[in-house]
Amino acid sequence: MLIANRGEIAVRVIRTCRELGIRSVAVYSEPDRDALHVRLADEAYALGGQSSEESYLNVPAILAAIEASGAEAVHPGYGFFSENADFARRIVEMGVTFIGPPPEAIEVMGDKISARRAAETVGVHSVPGTPLAETATDVVAFAGEQGYPIAVKAAYGGGGRGMKVVHAAGEIDAALDSARREALAYFGRDELYLERYLPRPRHVEVQVLADSGGNCVYLGTRDCSAQRRHQKLIEEAPAPDIPAAVTAAMGEAAVTVAQGCGYVNAGTVEFLYQDGSFWYLEMNTRLQVEHPATEMICGLDLVEQQLRVAAGEPLGFDQSDVELRGHAIEVRINAEDPAGGHFLPSPGRIAKLVVPDGFGTRFDTGYEAGDEISPLYDNLVGKLICWGADRPAAIRRTLRALGEMEVEGVATTIPADEAILSHPDFAAVTHSTRWVTDELDLSGLMPMQVAEELALTAESEKVHHTIDVEVNSKRYKVKLWMPPGATAAAPATDQRPTRRPRRTSGSGSSGAGGGSGEVRTPMQGSVVKVLVTVGDTVEAGDPVVVLEAMKMENNLLAACNGTVSEVRVAAGDLVGGGDLVVLIEPG
Repeated sequence: MLIANRGEIAVRVIRTCRELGIRSVAVYSEPDRDALHVRLADEAYALGGQSSEESYLNVPAILAAIEASGAEAVHPGYGFFSENADFARRIVEMGVTFIGPPPEAIEVMGDKISARRAAETVGVHSVPGTPLAETATDVVAFAGEQGYPIAVKAAYGGGGRGMKVVHAAGEIDAALDSARREALAYFGRDELYLERYLPRPRHVEVQVLADSGGNCVYLGTRDCSAQRRHQKLIEEAPAPDIPAAVTAAMGEAAVTVAQGCGYVNAGTVEFLYQDGSFWYLEMNTRLQVEHPATEMICGLDLVEQQLRVAAGEPLGFDQSDVELRGHAIEVRINAEDPAGGHFLPSPGRIAKLVVPDGFGTRFDTGYEAGDEISPLYDNLVGKLICWGADRPAAIRRTLRALGEMEVEGVATTIPADEAILSHPDFAAVTHSTRWVTDELDLSGLMPMQVAEELALTAESEKVHHTIDVEVNSKRYKVKLWMPPGATAAAPATDQRPTRRPRRTSGSGSSGAGGGSGEVRTPMQGSVVKVLVTVGDTVEAGDPVVVLEAMKMENNLLAACNGTVSEVRVAAGDLVGGGDLVVLIEPG
């Protein structure tokens, strides 16, 4: 079986293939020549090229690899061609099994507009939305009906890629342009549609599994409300604090939607939930990034189930056999610096990777220490999945595991993940899809470069002594930092063990030079758009350049008021970390 993907999902599929005695075939771009999925596969074929468009989205190159390897099946993973009906059809026409739904089902459900119509046809109601939106006039008209804010979304994608929120008429053009660019870069198509943006919804999805004989079951729910940039940070299964009757209604609606389009294989039906009501959002005709959370509570290997269904086997169980046990939390560890809530991409080489272990603890990754996280692709380092007998136990176990994890060489989202899981709003399930962006205070998180410099300074100027402390019959090891030659004194009796400093390091500066007139790039990437020209007046916080890195667009901001005196880049330019792109004369 050929896996037409990369990173942790390719590794995930390869491991199940090995367990089932199926030979695995990897494909790779030039930057991924020595990647973990290539090292683990039985065979590997070069696609050539650097970017996704030149490699993993290069249909002739992938088809050539299928022919050269003699692959009998193709697993698309997620992203790239996983929801592309034309690609699936080409695979089937070659006489090769596509590990996923029939092309016709992808065509209906992969196109988010026709998917909405299909759901309405079977009585499952959607969030108010539109057919394809092409111009600002379309957005203005929809806003006249529904009001702001409005979500501009990729018609042939998901996972928050190609999604922008418009809060006022003045944001429309920029949102349309940015959403099109991201959709084309990640999914190979740039069609968009519009949707009403609910004020405080939770994002709840239902995992479905269907065989070719018409049997379809749902494997519980997942809550994916902890998001930034409309992309998920933390997922949990089952979705908490939803009445059992509503959960059952969601599951039945998901099965109805799947059966209504002749769905076969694993898929996910997504809903928005608010104040006891739910609305159909979309169906992802593929395996989801967060599928391990479902696996942990239902005891099924979903990739194995995909392969068995694709081989023509019936499901070996029905809905009454599905038993969910305990609670699972999945944390996405992304190569991003969350300092100040900015979540700046942080590509680079992983100098050190210590993975947590223990009961109910799993880590899925596509990297090992020494591997390079390229700015050309998705920035997911790995996924930590923890199981507990109930939700509080799962949260405690996840925090313990995050405390054990060590990543050096790149900044990661671990500090933000810890802040979310430790917050009383998360514990009380009062968070929503906007909570991380609008309410969670991440201002205290220190940029990685600053943290690294402080750590190096402390290391050079001070020494530490480790002493044993006993408090209330409990023993602790405490590190005390002090000038060389000082003597360690016993701490007061209320001494508590201190948290270790953040263990990640790497690129993480903001887009401006600390209040100066220099605007520098915080990471490698390509310039998408220059928003200013020489002579323009700007204020601190104004975006001046749009930079794409790791398939995400990032605004580089002015750090001071003043006049633009120099612009050193143009759209399409490639830049490195720390490059000066705009100079502002303060004033």
